[in-house]
Amino acid sequence: MEKRSELEAIRHKKSPFKQEVKTLSQQQKQNDIHWLTGQFCDRQKERNYRYSIAPNVRSDARLALILASAIFAMFGITDYNLLGLTQEYYLLLTMRITVVSSCLAIALIIGKAGGYAEKAWLHALPLWIFAVGIVLIVPLRPESLSTQVTSIAVAIVAFYLLIPNLLTVAVLASIFVSVTFLAAAMLYAGVTAEGVVRIGLLLAMANIVGYSSLRRLERLQRKQYALLNEERDQNRELLQEIKHRKSLEAQLRMVAENDALTGVDSRSHFMKRAEALLQRSRLEDTPFCLFMIDVDHFKRINDTWGHTRGDVILTKIAEVCQHSLRPTDIIGRFGGEEFVVGLPHTSPADAKAVAERLKQNVEALSSTDELNDLELSVTIGVAVAKAEDDLDMLITRADNLLYEGKRDGRNQVVMKD
Repeated sequence: MEKRSELEAIRHKKSPFKQEVKTLSQQQKQNDIHWLTGQFCDRQKERNYRYSIAPNVRSDARLALILASAIFAMFGITDYNLLGLTQEYYLLLTMRITVVSSCLAIALIIGKAGGYAEKAWLHALPLWIFAVGIVLIVPLRPESLSTQVTSIAVAIVAFYLLIPNLLTVAVLASIFVSVTFLAAAMLYAGVTAEGVVRIGLLLAMANIVGYSSLRRLERLQRKQYALLNEERDQNRELLQEIKHRKSLEAQLRMVAENDALTGVDSRSHFMKRAEALLQRSRLEDTPFCLFMIDVDHFKRINDTWGHTRGDVILTKIAEVCQHSLRPTDIIGRFGGEEFVVGLPHTSPADAKAVAERLKQNVEALSSTDELNDLELSVTIGVAVAKAEDDLDMLITRADNLLYEGKRDGRNQVVMKD
Protein backbone atom coordinates (compact mmCIF):
# COMPACT_ATOMS: atom_id res chain seq x y z
CA MET A 1 0.00 0.00 0.00
CA GLU A 2 2.83 2.37 0.87
CA LYS A 3 4.56 1.84 -2.46
CA ARG A 4 1.29 2.04 -4.37
CA SER A 5 0.45 5.40 -2.84
CA GLU A 6 3.93 6.69 -3.63
CA LEU A 7 3.60 5.58 -7.24
CA GLU A 8 0.20 7.25 -7.51
CA ALA A 9 1.62 10.48 -6.07
CA ILE A 10 4.41 10.54 -8.65
CA ARG A 11 2.07 9.73 -11.53
CA HIS A 12 -0.34 12.50 -10.57
CA LYS A 13 2.39 15.04 -9.93
CA LYS A 14 1.69 18.07 -12.09
CA SER A 15 4.14 18.92 -14.80
CA PRO A 16 5.82 22.34 -14.55
CA PHE A 17 5.22 22.59 -18.28
CA LYS A 18 1.47 22.62 -17.72
CA GLN A 19 1.74 25.02 -14.81
CA GLU A 20 3.86 27.56 -16.67
CA VAL A 21 2.18 27.56 -20.09
CA LYS A 22 0.58 30.93 -20.80
CA THR A 23 -3.01 31.13 -21.83
CA LEU A 24 -3.84 31.81 -25.45
CA SER A 25 -5.35 35.19 -24.66
CA GLN A 26 -2.16 36.33 -22.89
CA GLN A 27 -0.04 35.27 -25.86
CA GLN A 28 -2.33 37.11 -28.28
CA LYS A 29 -2.28 40.24 -26.12
CA GLN A 30 1.53 40.29 -26.07
CA ASN A 31 1.73 39.75 -29.84
CA ASP A 32 -0.86 42.43 -30.72
CA ILE A 33 0.55 45.04 -33.12
CA HIS A 34 -0.76 48.62 -33.11
CA TRP A 35 -2.64 49.32 -36.31
CA LEU A 36 -1.21 52.82 -36.69
CA THR A 37 2.40 52.66 -35.47
CA GLY A 38 3.20 49.08 -36.49
CA GLN A 39 4.73 48.44 -33.04
CA PHE A 40 3.89 45.82 -30.42
CA CYS A 41 1.22 47.05 -28.03
CA ASP A 42 3.12 45.37 -25.19
CA ARG A 43 6.01 47.71 -24.28
CA GLN A 44 8.30 44.97 -23.00
CA LYS A 45 7.72 42.91 -26.12
CA GLU A 46 8.56 45.95 -28.27
CA ARG A 47 11.70 46.58 -26.25
CA ASN A 48 12.81 42.96 -26.60
CA TYR A 49 12.18 43.14 -30.33
CA ARG A 50 14.37 46.24 -30.68
CA TYR A 51 17.13 44.56 -28.69
CA SER A 52 16.98 41.56 -31.03
CA ILE A 53 17.38 43.63 -34.22
CA ALA A 54 19.83 46.17 -32.76
CA PRO A 55 23.00 44.70 -34.39
CA ASN A 56 21.42 44.65 -37.87
CA VAL A 57 19.92 48.11 -37.41
CA ARG A 58 23.30 49.54 -36.40
CA SER A 59 25.07 48.23 -39.49
CA ASP A 60 22.20 49.17 -41.83
CA ALA A 61 21.88 52.66 -40.33
CA ARG A 62 25.62 53.30 -40.61
CA LEU A 63 25.67 52.26 -44.28
CA ALA A 64 22.51 54.25 -45.06
CA LEU A 65 23.90 57.42 -43.43
CA ILE A 66 27.18 57.12 -45.33
CA LEU A 67 25.33 56.72 -48.65
CA ALA A 68 22.84 59.51 -47.88
CA SER A 69 25.68 61.84 -46.83
CA ALA A 70 27.59 61.09 -50.03
CA ILE A 71 24.52 61.83 -52.18
CA PHE A 72 23.76 65.01 -50.24
CA ALA A 73 27.37 66.18 -50.65
CA MET A 74 27.39 65.41 -54.40
CA PHE A 75 24.58 67.94 -54.93
CA GLY A 76 27.19 70.56 -54.10
CA ILE A 77 28.29 70.16 -57.72
CA THR A 78 24.89 71.34 -58.97
CA ASP A 79 25.09 74.22 -56.48
CA TYR A 80 28.34 75.37 -58.08
CA ASN A 81 26.94 75.01 -61.62
CA LEU A 82 23.88 77.10 -60.75
CA LEU A 83 25.38 79.71 -58.40
CA GLY A 84 29.08 79.85 -59.13
CA LEU A 85 31.40 81.19 -56.45
CA THR A 86 28.78 83.39 -54.86
CA GLN A 87 27.84 84.06 -51.26
CA GLU A 88 24.82 81.78 -51.63
CA TYR A 89 27.10 78.99 -52.87
CA TYR A 90 29.40 79.29 -49.86
CA LEU A 91 26.42 79.27 -47.53
CA LEU A 92 25.08 76.16 -49.21
CA LEU A 93 28.53 74.55 -49.09
CA THR A 94 28.84 75.32 -45.38
CA MET A 95 25.39 73.87 -44.77
CA ARG A 96 26.16 70.70 -46.73
CA ILE A 97 29.49 70.22 -44.93
CA THR A 98 27.75 70.67 -41.58
CA VAL A 99 24.99 68.20 -42.44
CA VAL A 100 27.38 65.62 -43.91
CA SER A 101 29.93 65.83 -41.08
CA SER A 102 27.16 65.64 -38.45
CA CYS A 103 25.58 62.57 -40.06
CA LEU A 104 28.94 60.83 -40.53
CA ALA A 105 29.76 61.48 -36.87
CA ILE A 106 26.40 60.00 -35.87
CA ALA A 107 27.05 57.02 -38.17
CA LEU A 108 30.33 56.42 -36.32
CA ILE A 109 28.61 56.67 -32.91
CA ILE A 110 25.78 54.36 -34.01
CA GLY A 111 28.28 51.82 -35.31
CA LYS A 112 30.03 51.64 -31.94
CA ALA A 113 27.31 52.23 -29.35
CA GLY A 114 24.01 52.88 -31.05
CA GLY A 115 21.61 50.76 -29.03
CA TYR A 116 18.35 50.73 -30.98
CA ALA A 117 16.24 49.93 -27.91
CA GLU A 118 17.48 52.60 -25.53
CA LYS A 119 18.92 55.12 -28.04
CA ALA A 120 16.20 55.38 -30.67
CA TRP A 121 16.63 59.17 -30.56
CA LEU A 122 20.18 58.77 -31.89
CA HIS A 123 18.87 56.93 -34.95
CA ALA A 124 16.20 59.63 -35.41
CA LEU A 125 18.61 62.57 -35.22
CA PRO A 126 20.01 62.25 -38.79
CA LEU A 127 16.50 62.50 -40.24
CA TRP A 128 15.97 65.88 -38.60
CA ILE A 129 19.42 67.08 -39.68
CA PHE A 130 18.74 66.07 -43.29
CA ALA A 131 15.25 67.59 -43.10
CA VAL A 132 16.60 70.97 -41.96
CA GLY A 133 19.38 70.85 -44.57
CA ILE A 134 16.97 70.07 -47.40
CA VAL A 135 14.59 72.88 -46.41
CA LEU A 136 17.46 75.41 -46.18
CA ILE A 137 18.21 74.87 -49.88
CA VAL A 138 14.96 76.62 -50.85
CA PRO A 139 15.86 80.18 -49.69
CA LEU A 140 19.38 79.83 -51.08
CA ARG A 141 18.34 78.35 -54.47
CA PRO A 142 14.73 79.44 -55.05
CA GLU A 143 15.12 79.34 -58.85
CA SER A 144 15.62 75.52 -58.79
CA LEU A 145 12.39 74.81 -56.91
CA SER A 146 11.06 72.44 -59.60
CA THR A 147 14.02 70.08 -59.21
CA GLN A 148 13.88 70.46 -55.45
CA VAL A 149 10.29 69.22 -55.39
CA THR A 150 11.40 65.94 -56.95
CA SER A 151 14.34 65.73 -54.53
CA ILE A 152 12.03 66.32 -51.57
CA ALA A 153 9.66 63.55 -52.72
CA VAL A 154 12.59 61.13 -53.08
CA ALA A 155 13.97 62.24 -49.70
CA ILE A 156 10.62 61.58 -48.01
CA VAL A 157 10.49 58.04 -49.38
CA ALA A 158 14.13 57.60 -48.30
CA PHE A 159 13.23 58.78 -44.80
CA TYR A 160 10.76 55.92 -44.58
CA LEU A 161 12.70 53.15 -46.30
CA LEU A 162 16.43 53.96 -46.47
CA ILE A 163 17.44 54.96 -42.94
CA PRO A 164 16.26 52.39 -40.31
CA ASN A 165 13.98 54.08 -37.83
CA LEU A 166 10.72 53.75 -35.97
CA LEU A 167 7.64 54.41 -38.06
CA THR A 168 6.55 57.27 -35.81
CA VAL A 169 9.95 58.98 -36.17
CA ALA A 170 9.91 58.65 -39.96
CA VAL A 171 6.36 60.03 -40.11
CA LEU A 172 7.15 63.08 -37.96
CA ALA A 173 10.37 63.88 -39.86
CA SER A 174 8.63 63.48 -43.24
CA ILE A 175 5.68 65.68 -42.23
CA PHE A 176 8.09 68.26 -40.86
CA VAL A 177 10.11 68.40 -44.09
CA SER A 178 6.90 68.52 -46.19
CA VAL A 179 5.31 71.37 -44.23
CA THR A 180 8.47 73.45 -43.89
CA PHE A 181 9.30 72.95 -47.58
CA LEU A 182 5.85 74.21 -48.59
CA ALA A 183 6.24 77.20 -46.26
CA ALA A 184 9.69 77.99 -47.65
CA ALA A 185 8.41 77.65 -51.21
CA MET A 186 5.68 80.23 -50.51
CA LEU A 187 7.98 82.63 -48.68
CA TYR A 188 11.15 82.50 -50.80
CA ALA A 189 10.13 81.10 -54.21
CA GLY A 190 6.82 82.92 -54.58
CA VAL A 191 4.80 79.78 -55.22
CA THR A 192 1.10 80.47 -55.64
CA ALA A 193 -1.66 78.80 -53.67
CA GLU A 194 -2.42 76.58 -56.66
CA GLY A 195 1.25 75.56 -56.85
CA VAL A 196 1.34 74.83 -53.12
CA VAL A 197 -1.67 72.53 -53.55
CA ARG A 198 0.02 70.64 -56.44
CA ILE A 199 3.30 70.29 -54.53
CA GLY A 200 1.40 69.37 -51.37
CA LEU A 201 -0.46 66.58 -53.19
CA LEU A 202 2.84 65.21 -54.53
CA LEU A 203 4.45 65.27 -51.09
CA ALA A 204 1.32 63.75 -49.55
CA MET A 205 1.50 60.93 -52.10
CA ALA A 206 5.18 60.37 -51.22
CA ASN A 207 4.26 60.27 -47.52
CA ILE A 208 1.40 57.83 -48.09
CA VAL A 209 3.57 55.49 -50.17
CA GLY A 210 6.42 55.66 -47.68
CA TYR A 211 4.17 55.24 -44.64
CA SER A 212 2.24 52.31 -46.12
CA SER A 213 5.43 50.53 -47.17
CA LEU A 214 7.21 51.01 -43.84
CA ARG A 215 4.10 50.15 -41.81
CA ARG A 216 3.68 46.91 -43.76
CA LEU A 217 7.37 46.10 -43.33
CA GLU A 218 7.32 46.88 -39.58
CA ARG A 219 4.25 44.70 -39.01
CA LEU A 220 5.69 41.85 -41.07
CA GLN A 221 9.01 41.90 -39.19
CA ARG A 222 7.28 41.91 -35.82
CA LYS A 223 4.98 39.07 -36.81
CA GLN A 224 8.00 37.03 -37.85
CA TYR A 225 9.70 37.87 -34.55
CA ALA A 226 6.59 36.84 -32.59
CA LEU A 227 6.32 33.55 -34.49
CA LEU A 228 10.01 32.83 -33.93
CA ASN A 229 9.66 33.57 -30.22
CA GLU A 230 6.60 31.35 -29.95
CA GLU A 231 8.50 28.53 -31.64
CA ARG A 232 11.45 29.01 -29.27
CA ASP A 233 9.13 29.06 -26.26
CA GLN A 234 7.43 25.89 -27.45
CA ASN A 235 10.79 24.19 -27.96
CA ARG A 236 11.96 25.33 -24.52
CA GLU A 237 8.74 24.13 -22.90
CA LEU A 238 8.99 20.84 -24.80
CA LEU A 239 12.53 20.34 -23.48
CA GLN A 240 11.30 21.12 -19.96
CA GLU A 241 8.48 18.62 -20.39
CA ILE A 242 10.92 15.97 -21.64
CA LYS A 243 13.22 16.67 -18.70
CA HIS A 244 10.29 16.50 -16.30
CA ARG A 245 9.07 13.22 -17.78
CA LYS A 246 12.55 11.73 -17.54
CA SER A 247 12.66 12.83 -13.91
CA LEU A 248 9.29 11.18 -13.28
CA GLU A 249 10.44 8.02 -15.03
CA ALA A 250 13.55 7.95 -12.85
CA GLN A 251 11.44 8.42 -9.72
CA LEU A 252 9.00 5.71 -10.81
CA ARG A 253 11.90 3.39 -11.59
CA MET A 254 13.45 4.13 -8.20
CA VAL A 255 10.16 3.42 -6.43
CA ALA A 256 9.70 0.23 -8.43
CA GLU A 257 13.28 -0.97 -7.84
CA ASN A 258 13.70 0.07 -4.20
CA ASP A 259 11.78 -0.75 -1.08
CA ALA A 260 10.05 2.42 0.08
CA LEU A 261 10.79 1.85 3.78
CA THR A 262 14.31 0.47 3.92
CA GLY A 263 15.83 1.63 0.63
CA VAL A 264 17.14 -1.83 -0.31
CA ASP A 265 16.02 -3.56 -3.51
CA SER A 266 12.36 -4.37 -3.86
CA ARG A 267 11.49 -8.07 -4.12
CA SER A 268 10.91 -7.96 -7.89
CA HIS A 269 14.09 -6.01 -8.58
CA PHE A 270 16.15 -8.31 -6.35
CA MET A 271 14.78 -11.37 -8.18
CA LYS A 272 15.77 -9.87 -11.51
CA ARG A 273 19.31 -9.06 -10.36
CA ALA A 274 19.79 -12.35 -8.51
CA GLU A 275 18.65 -14.34 -11.55
CA ALA A 276 21.26 -12.56 -13.68
CA LEU A 277 24.00 -13.22 -11.11
CA LEU A 278 23.02 -16.88 -10.79
CA GLN A 279 23.14 -17.36 -14.57
CA ARG A 280 26.52 -15.65 -14.70
CA SER A 281 27.91 -17.86 -11.94
CA ARG A 282 26.92 -20.93 -13.96
CA LEU A 283 28.59 -19.61 -17.10
CA GLU A 284 31.75 -18.71 -15.20
CA ASP A 285 31.57 -21.83 -12.99
CA THR A 286 31.87 -19.76 -9.82
CA PRO A 287 30.06 -20.29 -6.49
CA PHE A 288 26.89 -18.39 -5.63
CA CYS A 289 25.25 -18.28 -2.19
CA LEU A 290 21.96 -16.85 -0.94
CA PHE A 291 20.77 -15.76 2.53
CA MET A 292 17.28 -15.58 3.89
CA ILE A 293 17.20 -13.28 6.95
CA ASP A 294 14.33 -12.97 9.41
CA VAL A 295 14.12 -10.57 12.37
CA ASP A 296 13.44 -12.58 15.51
CA HIS A 297 10.25 -11.86 17.50
CA PHE A 298 9.34 -8.95 15.21
CA LYS A 299 5.60 -9.42 15.73
CA ARG A 300 6.13 -9.00 19.47
CA ILE A 301 8.13 -5.80 18.83
CA ASN A 302 5.28 -4.38 16.74
CA ASP A 303 2.66 -5.38 19.32
CA THR A 304 4.70 -3.92 22.20
CA TRP A 305 6.23 -0.80 20.71
CA GLY A 306 4.00 -0.09 17.73
CA HIS A 307 4.45 -0.28 14.00
CA THR A 308 6.28 3.06 13.79
CA ARG A 309 9.02 1.75 16.08
CA GLY A 310 9.01 -1.49 14.12
CA ASP A 311 9.62 0.43 10.88
CA VAL A 312 12.59 2.20 12.48
CA ILE A 313 14.06 -1.15 13.54
CA LEU A 314 13.66 -2.61 10.03
CA THR A 315 15.39 0.44 8.57
CA LYS A 316 18.30 0.11 11.03
CA ILE A 317 18.69 -3.61 10.35
CA ALA A 318 18.66 -2.98 6.60
CA GLU A 319 21.46 -0.41 7.06
CA VAL A 320 23.50 -2.89 9.12
CA CYS A 321 23.03 -5.56 6.45
CA GLN A 322 24.18 -3.23 3.70
CA HIS A 323 27.27 -2.18 5.68
CA SER A 324 28.09 -5.84 6.40
CA LEU A 325 28.07 -6.83 2.73
CA ARG A 326 30.48 -6.24 -0.13
CA PRO A 327 29.76 -3.84 -3.02
CA THR A 328 29.21 -6.83 -5.32
CA ASP A 329 26.56 -8.38 -3.05
CA ILE A 330 22.88 -7.56 -3.42
CA ILE A 331 20.14 -7.30 -0.79
CA GLY A 332 16.38 -6.97 -1.04
CA ARG A 333 13.37 -6.90 1.23
CA PHE A 334 11.53 -10.14 0.63
CA GLY A 335 8.45 -9.20 2.62
CA GLY A 336 7.54 -8.07 6.14
CA GLU A 337 10.60 -8.56 8.35
CA GLU A 338 12.40 -10.85 5.88
CA PHE A 339 15.43 -9.88 3.80
CA VAL A 340 17.20 -11.83 1.07
CA VAL A 341 20.87 -11.51 0.12
CA GLY A 342 22.74 -12.74 -2.96
CA LEU A 343 26.52 -13.29 -2.80
CA PRO A 344 28.25 -13.93 -6.14
CA HIS A 345 31.78 -15.41 -6.27
CA THR A 346 31.43 -16.52 -2.65
CA SER A 347 32.44 -19.92 -1.29
CA PRO A 348 30.26 -21.61 1.37
CA ALA A 349 32.82 -20.90 4.08
CA ASP A 350 33.02 -17.21 3.16
CA ALA A 351 29.23 -16.98 2.96
CA LYS A 352 28.86 -18.41 6.46
CA ALA A 353 31.51 -15.97 7.78
CA VAL A 354 29.60 -13.03 6.23
CA ALA A 355 26.35 -14.31 7.74
CA GLU A 356 27.90 -14.62 11.20
CA ARG A 357 29.32 -11.09 10.97
CA LEU A 358 25.96 -9.75 9.86
CA LYS A 359 24.19 -11.50 12.77
CA GLN A 360 26.67 -10.05 15.28
CA ASN A 361 26.29 -6.54 13.83
CA VAL A 362 22.51 -6.75 14.25
CA GLU A 363 22.95 -7.86 17.86
CA ALA A 364 25.22 -4.85 18.41
CA LEU A 365 22.30 -2.56 17.57
CA SER A 366 20.87 -3.28 21.01
CA SER A 367 23.79 -1.44 22.58
CA THR A 368 23.07 1.81 20.72
CA ASP A 369 21.33 4.68 22.51
CA GLU A 370 18.39 4.58 20.15
CA LEU A 371 17.63 0.85 20.61
CA ASN A 372 19.16 0.07 24.02
CA ASP A 373 15.79 -1.03 25.39
CA LEU A 374 15.46 -3.84 22.85
CA GLU A 375 17.10 -7.20 22.29
CA LEU A 376 17.51 -7.55 18.56
CA SER A 377 18.62 -10.64 16.70
CA VAL A 378 18.18 -12.32 13.35
CA THR A 379 18.08 -15.86 12.09
CA ILE A 380 19.80 -16.56 8.77
CA GLY A 381 19.44 -19.50 6.43
CA VAL A 382 22.35 -19.89 3.97
CA ALA A 383 21.91 -21.90 0.77
CA VAL A 384 24.68 -22.74 -1.70
CA ALA A 385 23.67 -22.90 -5.35
CA LYS A 386 23.89 -26.30 -7.07
CA ALA A 387 24.15 -26.97 -10.76
CA GLU A 388 20.49 -27.95 -11.05
CA ASP A 389 19.13 -25.06 -8.95
CA ASP A 390 17.07 -22.23 -10.30
CA LEU A 391 16.51 -19.12 -8.22
CA ASP A 392 13.19 -20.25 -6.75
CA MET A 393 14.69 -23.56 -5.63
CA LEU A 394 17.63 -21.75 -4.03
CA ILE A 395 15.33 -19.36 -2.16
CA THR A 396 13.11 -22.23 -1.01
CA ARG A 397 16.09 -24.13 0.36
CA ALA A 398 17.42 -21.01 2.17
CA ASP A 399 13.94 -20.35 3.56
CA ASN A 400 13.67 -23.91 4.88
CA LEU A 401 17.04 -23.55 6.60
CA LEU A 402 15.86 -20.22 8.06
CA TYR A 403 12.79 -21.82 9.63
CA GLU A 404 14.86 -24.71 10.86
CA GLY A 405 16.99 -22.16 12.73
CA LYS A 406 13.90 -20.45 14.15
CA ARG A 407 12.59 -23.79 15.44
CA ASP A 408 15.96 -24.47 17.08
CA GLY A 409 15.92 -21.27 19.12
CA ARG A 410 16.55 -18.39 16.69
CA ASN A 411 19.54 -15.99 16.63
CA GLN A 412 21.72 -18.32 14.59
CA VAL A 413 23.10 -19.04 11.13
CA VAL A 414 21.95 -22.33 9.58
CA MET A 415 23.83 -23.78 6.62
CA LYS A 416 23.96 -27.27 5.19
CA ASP A 417 25.93 -28.65 2.28
